[in-house]
Amino acid sequence: MKAKLERIRELRLERSLTQQDLAKYLGISQQVYSNYERGTRSVALPQLVDLCEFYKVSSDYMLGLTDFPRYK
Repeated sequence: MKAKLERIRELRLERSLTQQDLAKYLGISQQVYSNYERGTRSVALPQLVDLCEFYKVSSDYMLGLTDFPRYK
């Protein structure tokens, strides 16, 4: 299973999005988003929920608890 930080970056890159794109969507600065990907800052719960909804994946997938993006 992949770690949550890898998933956040991987999902963004798969969609050819920039950190700035996601930061704007989440209402945070690009620096804060960059810190999420680098692991120097934990993703706040509201942003985690927003990311899961944006990517249409489960929180378990985003957190690296499963390799299945959606609940079956």
